[in-house]
Amino acid sequence: MKTKTIEINEISVDELADKVADKLLIKIKDFIQIESKKTDLLLTRKEVSAYFKISVVTVHEWTKKRRLHPYKVGNRVFYKKQEILELINQSNPK
Repeated sequence: MKTKTIEINEISVDELADKVADKLLIKIKDFIQIESKKTDLLLTRKEVSAYFKISVVTVHEWTKKRRLHPYKVGNRVFYKKQEILELINQSNPK
């Protein structure tokens, strides 16, 4: 691993904090975009309830109201993570 030495001259603490925050925000956005491209990730009802911090009963109700689309494999029910993220984005427009 390469190490680099950074020399900081004539910059205030606030300016340094802003620069670090800007770079960190870019990295976070890149990570979110990478995660959102994983469309084939399936979650169980329990995982969806943990993700939304709601009860499994609410997941069932949202499924009945067609807010969530279930994917059935045998007797198990799954939900696509990408669809859940889209639901969140629709609920909270920027």
